[in-house]
Amino acid sequence: MYFLSIIIPLYNEETLVTEVIEQVRKIQLPASVTAYEIIVVDDCSTDQSYQVVSSLTASVSNIRVLKHDQNQGKGAAVRTGIAAANGNVFLIQDSDLELRPTDIPRMIDCMNELKVEFINGSRYMAGVNRPLSSYKRYLANRVFTSLTAIIINVKITDMACGYKLIHKNLYDKIKLRENRFGFEAELIIKALRIKKNNIAEVPVGYFPRNEGEGKKLRNTDAFKILWTIVKFGLFRSN
Repeated sequence: MYFLSIIIPLYNEETLVTEVIEQVRKIQLPASVTAYEIIVVDDCSTDQSYQVVSSLTASVSNIRVLKHDQNQGKGAAVRTGIAAANGNVFLIQDSDLELRPTDIPRMIDCMNELKVEFINGSRYMAGVNRPLSSYKRYLANRVFTSLTAIIINVKITDMACGYKLIHKNLYDKIKLRENRFGFEAELIIKALRIKKNNIAEVPVGYFPRNEGEGKKLRNTDAFKILWTIVKFGLFRSN
């Protein structure tokens, strides 16, 4: 049975974060989930994101909000949230609604049915209707995913997807170092190093934004992600 801790890293999403939380709270969780909590980690937002979420804690009992005094990055925010979590299963939920909470039950069911400790969301597997997205970003992700697959010798379809569900038993064996967007690559590479058939992929919806709509990932981040793959994949850095 699972106590689910939903970790929401937050940075400058004052207009969307409330809707994200509301959608999370509306989903019908599987019977395998006996309890859940929402932990929002504000990564030193410069807008009213922290205040918006803080106002919810007065009326909703299972939401906590933490705050970084300095901007450290998504990876650092996720680590802060998990360190404060009470659950035995952790789900990373972005605060921008590019990934929708309606996919969470499917991921939990897959973890329970296959008895694996890591579920990786995939924005490119068949079975889910999605709007069109940037080909350049898709191509970059395909290159990074293929490189990771070759290095680790496992077939995966979407290394960089933000939706990741991981059991505490596995997470405790992994020491994460990356603070920013490269942490997704680090997490999946280190998890695959431990045990390949302990991970499954589940198709998820994807509703991409562009930079004008608040997209945080920049083209320069691609080089950082590539270095993360090389560092932890080829050089096997701890």
